[in-house]
Amino acid sequence: MRTHAQAVVIGGGVIGCSILYHLAKLGWRDVVLLERSELTSGSTWHAAANIHGLHDVTNISRLQHYTMNLYKELEAETGQSCGIFQPGSLYLAQTKEREHQLRLQEAKARRYGMNFHEVSRDEAERLHPLVDYDGIRCIMFEPDGGNVDPSGVTNAYAMGARQRGAEIHRFTPVTGTEPQPDGTWIVRTDKGDIRTPWVVNAAGLWAREVAAMVGLDLPLLPTEHQYFVTETIAEIAAMDRRLPSVADRDGEYYLRQEGHGLLVGAYEKDVRFWAEDGTPQGFGHELFPDDLERIEDNMMRAIDRVPAVGEAGIKRVINGPMIWSPDSSALFGPVPEMTGYFCCCGIIPGFSQNGGLGKLSAEWIVEGEPSMDMFGWDMARYGAWAGKAFTKARVGDQYANRFKIHFPNEERAAGRPVRTRPAYGMQKQMGAHFGLNYGWEHPMWFAADGEPDVETHGFTRQNWWEPVGREVLMLRENAGILDISNFAKYRVKGAGAEDWLNALFANRMPREIGRSCLTPLIGKRGGIAGDFTVTRLEEDEFWVVGSGMAERFHLRFFRAIPLPDATTFESLTEAVAGFNLAGPRARDLLGRLTNEDLTNKGFPFMRSRRISVAGVDCVAIRVSFTGDLGWELHCAEGDQVALYRSLLEAGAEFGAGPVGGRALMSMRLEKGYGSWGRDYSPEYWPQESGLAGLIKTDKDFLHKAAWKAIADKPAREKMVLLEIDAREADASGSEPIFATDGTPIGQVTSGAYGYYVGKSLALAYLKAGSAVSGDTVHVAILGEPHEARVLERPPFDPDGLRLRDKQG
Repeated sequence: MRTHAQAVVIGGGVIGCSILYHLAKLGWRDVVLLERSELTSGSTWHAAANIHGLHDVTNISRLQHYTMNLYKELEAETGQSCGIFQPGSLYLAQTKEREHQLRLQEAKARRYGMNFHEVSRDEAERLHPLVDYDGIRCIMFEPDGGNVDPSGVTNAYAMGARQRGAEIHRFTPVTGTEPQPDGTWIVRTDKGDIRTPWVVNAAGLWAREVAAMVGLDLPLLPTEHQYFVTETIAEIAAMDRRLPSVADRDGEYYLRQEGHGLLVGAYEKDVRFWAEDGTPQGFGHELFPDDLERIEDNMMRAIDRVPAVGEAGIKRVINGPMIWSPDSSALFGPVPEMTGYFCCCGIIPGFSQNGGLGKLSAEWIVEGEPSMDMFGWDMARYGAWAGKAFTKARVGDQYANRFKIHFPNEERAAGRPVRTRPAYGMQKQMGAHFGLNYGWEHPMWFAADGEPDVETHGFTRQNWWEPVGREVLMLRENAGILDISNFAKYRVKGAGAEDWLNALFANRMPREIGRSCLTPLIGKRGGIAGDFTVTRLEEDEFWVVGSGMAERFHLRFFRAIPLPDATTFESLTEAVAGFNLAGPRARDLLGRLTNEDLTNKGFPFMRSRRISVAGVDCVAIRVSFTGDLGWELHCAEGDQVALYRSLLEAGAEFGAGPVGGRALMSMRLEKGYGSWGRDYSPEYWPQESGLAGLIKTDKDFLHKAAWKAIADKPAREKMVLLEIDAREADASGSEPIFATDGTPIGQVTSGAYGYYVGKSLALAYLKAGSAVSGDTVHVAILGEPHEARVLERPPFDPDGLRLRDKQG
């Protein structure tokens, strides 16, 4: 066994073998995989191994299509059969909402050249004559859907990796992973130790135990999961072809051919957790006792749809463990607080995703960043707040609602609240409906008297649509008070603070006390890794404000630049709360509570200072994401209630009140403001996002070389603002966009109704040269084409007169 390696992968399931294969494919030959038992032990060997391409998240669809297309290449390369069956998959919609979902996915498939299209009932009956299609509103067909052989795929990856020089050691449990002073690791086994700069935790059911070796607590929890295979069905045995699989997600089961019978699996409401305190070390290829009564309701729905299931006997039952994250998506990426420790754990549809995850993992490790924006699956989306109680509640909800549609703006209640501010109870009494933002409860909208106390969900406009409009009009016409406590806040202090920030961010830091600047953070490939507001409060003290949901994600970048001597960096996110007071009467309202000069001359736009507001010490920054006149007021968390109460009481005189996050979304779109994680991401270049003007090339900054490598390249896409002819539903993000002749030209990144300007709006990226201001394009809202126009200027305050209050 080698004593040194470029990377050591822990775990010999399909994910670990895929990562090893893709590392070797990218040129890393000196890589090793360690497996405690036999390859495929744990969850891989008993998987149903269905493969499908479509997903609600566009990048996951791209990842899954890469995986599906890889299997035949893998077979040809290695000579190892992957047991590929691709008779196609039928997707059934029983409800209007499911039809919306499938039609949107069909539009995305056209956008990306994927094979997914609607078929008639006659064609569906020809494809799968055993299905009763009564009550089905819409049928989609994915010709490449099917299933593979779990052991065949895993061994094909292993063979491909070995052919490229990688080593695999079975029956070699890892006993320790120890960080070294030089940033490398020593991976200990009974067969010897390996020194490596990269440890990859792909240990599946044992990912928690492997992580615990380095003091890392991963939010993962296993459950039992059952499927059964029927005896031979005469109609299937008589066929000369294989039947397509059936995705009847409204029925909460999945079904496909297995041999001459059918395989039926279910995610039941009666969830059974397993190994809550740790996966047994001796567990390997074992199964749990059958318990078909638990999935009886799901079975009956399958029998109603495919009567042959009920007429055949049961040949065998598989009841095995799966390990879940709180949102059923992978925990993926380098651990932000560590150097060279990578996780790829908690993968549920592993045989639809293993190839893509292996490829992106290898890119991240070898090249420093994946080629696709994977923030929604980045392990950094969870922090220490995602403890055992939260994880169990969310995993239970995810399992029981595995096939439930995730609607735009839907906020599920399981496991909440986790993190609350002092004003939470007060806001709840005021009718707040909350969203979850990196564990924090954050007001999304406030129900006034007579407005809904329970939020509905769907693809169309819901019962919160009008209340959110009321909040927008209140702020635009008078003033509003938005809780911005969920923003990430940092303090950099000391003699080297300015130099450190200049070495990190692409813009030049403010040189004058009281000034603020906007700055992008550049990614490893030259894209937008973040956008921040940086304020110089004192000669040696800066405040940095950024995306709250990305706080742990951005830690990787902050750690990449060593702090100078006598300089400190600290997160203030937990210690500091705050509000954005905005609107045309914001100055008058704030003037009731402070003696500061708030005029344009006394407190200009993008200036800041420490002030007292109703006796509460605040850092005040004259800026507002609403695009209106406003101030951010940041205070100690313990003063939040006092500041909030004072703002609300004074606001009554001016017609001001509380405003939530959905109103903010509407108002920022009226101004055409992008938001990181939606409209800005590492996939988009600064010249595509309109941020290139904030980059100062006469200084060094993190990943400057990556920026210079693309700076002179023409934009591939351009961010634009669209006005959409929408009456029933608004864009929310990821809707594909087509030219009037049907040519795919882009996609929406975020959308909402602009209540003040009376327009349905969306920010989108269009292929460079495909459309100019005034042109008409088609946006696939609900999967159907909606006419939209490319706007030359934002519809609200295009000259920034209200933002800067030029009349004040």
